[in-house]
Amino acid sequence: MNFKSFSFSPLLLKALDEINFSTLTPIQQAAIPVVRKGHDVLATAQTGTGKTAAFALPVIQKLLDADNGSQTKSPRALILAPTRELAEQIGRNCEEFAQYTELKTVSLFGGINTTGQADKLAAGADIVVATPGRLLDHIRLGNISLANVKHLVLDEADRMLDMGFITDIQQVIELTHTDKQILLFSATFPPAMKQFAGSVLRHPKYVQVTPENTTAETVRHVVYPVEQSRKQELLSELIGKKNWQQVLVFVNMKDVADELVSELVLDGIPAIVCHGDKTQGARRRALREFKEGKVRVLVATEVAARGIDIEGLPRVVNYDLPYLAEDYVHRIGRTGRAGNEGQAISFVAREEEQVLVHIEELIEQQIKRYYLPGYEVSSRDNLIKKLSKKQSHQRRQPRSNRPSNQASGEARAKNRSRIANVRKQIKGTKLGLDK
Repeated sequence: MNFKSFSFSPLLLKALDEINFSTLTPIQQAAIPVVRKGHDVLATAQTGTGKTAAFALPVIQKLLDADNGSQTKSPRALILAPTRELAEQIGRNCEEFAQYTELKTVSLFGGINTTGQADKLAAGADIVVATPGRLLDHIRLGNISLANVKHLVLDEADRMLDMGFITDIQQVIELTHTDKQILLFSATFPPAMKQFAGSVLRHPKYVQVTPENTTAETVRHVVYPVEQSRKQELLSELIGKKNWQQVLVFVNMKDVADELVSELVLDGIPAIVCHGDKTQGARRRALREFKEGKVRVLVATEVAARGIDIEGLPRVVNYDLPYLAEDYVHRIGRTGRAGNEGQAISFVAREEEQVLVHIEELIEQQIKRYYLPGYEVSSRDNLIKKLSKKQSHQRRQPRSNRPSNQASGEARAKNRSRIANVRKQIKGTKLGLDK
């Protein structure tokens, strides 16, 4: 089966030929027909399996079939994404798909002045790709109306819910056409999204080409137990000894990302950082230099890495395990794409062992552990038993025996006072020495 099987417009097929789109992925085969028929859709598939084309192509075709673009300058299709990187990527894809048609795509995301985006909206847009926050900014400024939106796509919907966008999304839904088609696409399907989907979708078709919350079969999972304080040392050693040339590294905190990049550079490993405090231009440069091989390591936080699409990326390293097990699926979805082999490497400190258990339960497999000489840590099984016993004890402990918030606050206040006195003594000693 190929794209010609769906009776797409010759203009659309011409664009697909030009960008070398020929073979359908499983999610595209399953989703395109039901989207074309106008059903609401709830689709789950791993990141990197062609989800964008699965919803964008049939929506573009439906706009071409309607053929009423000249009647209004307001958008008829709206695609929401959780981050600016992903919104920018989807926008580029839509422009490529519709390049030989008269359909116009406008992308709205932060990090760029709203004036230029407002000018594009004023000139007319058939498809708008946006992050929720920036879209609401333009709505408040009166730059856009959603009254004519009849196709609403929520890509990586679970991530948008995790990031606290549920109120924004509900507001957007209320502003769109009453008779609209809603498509939810995601790599994971946690309970919160099931509940949300049930509240906004009407008799949806459920498209699932892989088991829920699974990872690509082409990805090899590896765990290195290591003390938290020695993770940077281990990363440098693995990059050097194994001669890794392109490594995407995930951390949980922006300051950790900055510090890690500095340490890698000191070790002679070209590295660059990508996180939310960086400007859009800086993040684009970081990604471009990483793709071009100017740097070997790209260190990114969870949010900043959304939308990073690197063809043939050989490996992803979880320097920190994610706070949510579902995020593991999103992270390692950067590698092993389109049938290519990839490697997902996780550094696991003793404090993260319970998180690893949740990840293994989620993906329904036990990840192989490698113990590198010189980086030994205490027994995993003993630690898990200890953590479980501690949690069980805390649940059984009478409330009266637990320290009150007031008592805890008093203890913290005493500790701060003690530290302050010590600092005064040290300062006094230094002043005495100066004299």
